[in-house]
Order: sequence, then C-alpha cells, then structure tokens
Amino acid sequence: MKYTTKALIAAVTLCMSASAMASSHREAPSITKTPKVDASDFYMFNSYEANRADYVTIIANYLPLQDAYGGPNYFALDDDALYEIHIDNNGDAVEDITFQFDFTQELNSIEIDSDGNPSTPNVAIPLSNAGDASNPTNVQTNESYNVTMVKGDRRSGSRTSLGNFDKPFDYIGTKSFTDYPTYARSFIKPLNLGSCGTGRVFVGQRAEGFAIDLGKVFDLVNLNPLGARDGGTNTLADKNVTSIAMEVPKACLVNSTSKDPVIGAWTTASVRQATLVNGNPASGISTTAKKGGAWTQVSRLGMPLVNEVVIGLKDKDKFNASEPKDDVAKFAPYVFYPTLPALIQTLYPQAPAPTNFPRQDLVTAFLTGVPTVNKPANENMVPSDMLRLNTSIAAVAAANQNDLGVISIIDAQNDGRPSTANDVAGFPNGRRPGDDVTDIALRVSMGALCHAGLPAAVTCVPADAKAGKALFTDGALKPATEFDSVFPYLTTPTPGSR
Repeated sequence: MKYTTKALIAAVTLCMSASAMASSHREAPSITKTPKVDASDFYMFNSYEANRADYVTIIANYLPLQDAYGGPNYFALDDDALYEIHIDNNGDAVEDITFQFDFTQELNSIEIDSDGNPSTPNVAIPLSNAGDASNPTNVQTNESYNVTMVKGDRRSGSRTSLGNFDKPFDYIGTKSFTDYPTYARSFIKPLNLGSCGTGRVFVGQRAEGFAIDLGKVFDLVNLNPLGARDGGTNTLADKNVTSIAMEVPKACLVNSTSKDPVIGAWTTASVRQATLVNGNPASGISTTAKKGGAWTQVSRLGMPLVNEVVIGLKDKDKFNASEPKDDVAKFAPYVFYPTLPALIQTLYPQAPAPTNFPRQDLVTAFLTGVPTVNKPANENMVPSDMLRLNTSIAAVAAANQNDLGVISIIDAQNDGRPSTANDVAGFPNGRRPGDDVTDIALRVSMGALCHAGLPAAVTCVPADAKAGKALFTDGALKPATEFDSVFPYLTTPTPGSR
C-alpha cells in the first residue's frame, strides 16, 4: 500500500494531538474535562506473589498524572461515578461478570477554637488534616466504596454485594504520615466471592507504574526509536495514580461450562446523563451539582495504547463510549490500516513500515489473542479490544520476567537482558506491571509478529515487515524488579512532602 500525503498528515496529527504513546493519559478530548474517570492503565496477570498461583490480579488505574503535592484537596475518586471491571469468559465480547465500585466521600469537618475565647464560634480548618493522618478523626474527608458482583448484563444481571471497604487517604507527606506503606497495606481486605473462594481488594493511591518519555513522544517522536532501551527519561517517575486492585481466584473467573482458561477483561467508568449546577451550594462537599439519569459510559480501557496510537482523534470519544462487541463494525479500519507505522517510516526512513494490508497481525495482537497463547477456544469468538489472559500459563517470578512478554520468543528481541526467554506469561497475554508495553506495541506495529513463527492465522511473513526484528524503544525502562512482588504490586506513592 502506498502511503499518501493525506495518510501522513493524519499520522502526524495523531501524534501531535493525542497522547501518542502514553498508556491512556488524557487520551480523548472529552475525558480531559473529567480526569477522575479517566482510566490510565489496566493490568491483568496470573499472580506471581508466593503461594498465590491459583489467583489472577486485576488492576485498573484512574485519575492519572497526579502531582503528589496537589492539596489541600487531593485525589478522591468521583462519588457520582460508577467504576467497573468486566470479564468475558466465553469469547463473545460481552461481559459475563462485572465488578462494580461505587465510592462515597464523607465530610468530617474539623473546627478549632482559634482565639481561645469559648464565646466565639469554632472555625473550620482549611487543610485536609489536623494531625496524624493515619488516624481518620484527624482527616476532614474519608472515602469508602461498595463492591458489587454482577453476573450477566452489567445493568440488568444478577447482583451480589461483596461488601463495603475504606480507602486510605492519599500520601500527603512524611509529616502527616510517619509510615505510609504500613498504613496503606492495612486497607488490603479479603473479598468473599462465595463458593469459588476468597480474594483480596485494595483501592488507593499508588506510584505511577507506567514508564515513558512523554515530552519527547509528544514532540513528533523526538527520540531515537532504534537507540538504547535505557537511553531515555521516565517523565512519569514522580507521578501518582489511584488503583482499583483485585486478586480473584481463577475458579471465579473462568467459564464453568467450557473450562476454557482464557478470559478477557476491560475497565470502564460511567457517569449520570444529567448534571444540574447549583449556583448557591450549601456547606459541605459534593454540593455544587445534582446528577441524575441513566449511567453513561465515558471511559474505556482494555489493551494499552489502542485509543492513543490506533484510534483516530475524531473517534476517541466514540471509542470511550463503546462496547467491545461493536469494535469491528465501528473501528476495524484503524487496525487494518494503521497510521503510526507510516509516521515512523516518514520520520525514520531506515525503518520501513509493514506492507501486509489489511494488518491481520494487528488483529491477532489487539482483537483476537495470539493462537496457542491467549486466543479463546470459542470458534465463533467476536474480535474485540480487551486484555486476554490464559490463566493456565504459569506465572513467572519478578526476577525472571522478560519485559517484552510474548515477543521475547523472537531471539533478537531479548536485547541481551538477563531474563526468561519465551516468556509468554506477559503482554499481550494479559499485562504485568513490568511489561514494557510501549516497546512491545512499537515493535508489533512495525511487524514483530511476522517474525515470530506463529500459526498461519497471523497471515504475514518476515518479508512483509522488513523492520519487524528491529529493537524499537522509547528508551524508558521500569522492569518487574522495581515493583513490589506482593499484592497490589504497584508501589508506595510519591509523598507530597518529604
């Protein structure tokens, strides 16, 4: 296929106006207006904490690019929104199980006698806390959340309440919290899922786990994509996110009839259709608007980077509002004829773009799963964007993980790093915190799967992708050993003050 001027302009526009390589930070025009419901990263992997081989960990990150010092109102989630994690366990691109998280923020107004005169009123303090913030009575606002499991349709299916839990306050700083790691871990709670077992749940602020040199990527990929893998700067290193983390027994997720070990998952956030702004709000919190109407989905994330480097700018909000079952009808051309490889070829002529159109190898990576690795057994599966995980593939310990995941089966891709070759326990077979999804996505978009020796379903060969074995990278690394090796895996957030 010949790359036309129109296609190249579209590719450059995509890079300049969208979050070109950020996993999902400010990825669509409308979501920039409501950052509390912006899903930034989604992980799903077979747990590699010791003695947890029968569990799957799922993490949905929201409210990205948090500056730790952003007080006195820190980073509460939206108590007028509904956050969800969906599981498809039969390959039809429709949720079979949904875990819903509904948040409540309550005011514990702290008032003091500022003048020492008992006849004058006490006055509310302006800061978020008055003393040790690990004591909830010293904090002005407290968050809790209810977890509900829905079997079948997310809105009309059978509902089971799994309990109400407290969320730790954000890491204000080392004066307000003398031991934040211990404080935060006290909020990891058991999650009783009935006959299939008991999992764990945690919702709270974590250090941003995604590593990338954002500024250079936004500046028309102003870096050397064929340079050293550790030659860049992780500009997100001091940012935080809010994580919704679950560890669920595999028996609760896989299809009880087919026993197919492959599951698919994605996360969404929804808000009420109508908002009425109150021009004369009462004292308190969440009093400036009234919201009502049906739940309306405004954020969606399954596979990383899809809405950033695959979906065109004009359809990014449309993608966020869509469901996986409609992906082929609404978005197939973006996968069949991607513009990112054309942009890379234009900026770096030594890296020719693949020529196999339509790009069935990208359909394999993004929409169906890789044959023999994480493609569902259902012959009538519906191609769609979601993370797919083969729960029967054994987890790999953090010290032995290859951050290139499935494409580590290509010998040249191992880059000489001391890690497990042929590590099919990683992305795109699910996604672990240490998987370098940016490098993997760059290489897959440039045709890496054409060199992987996979079954004919990939429908491309090495000659179709002359740069398919090139070691594309953004130069920012954060391997599994830099994360915790226990649930919830993402590390202690950056404090607002040291």
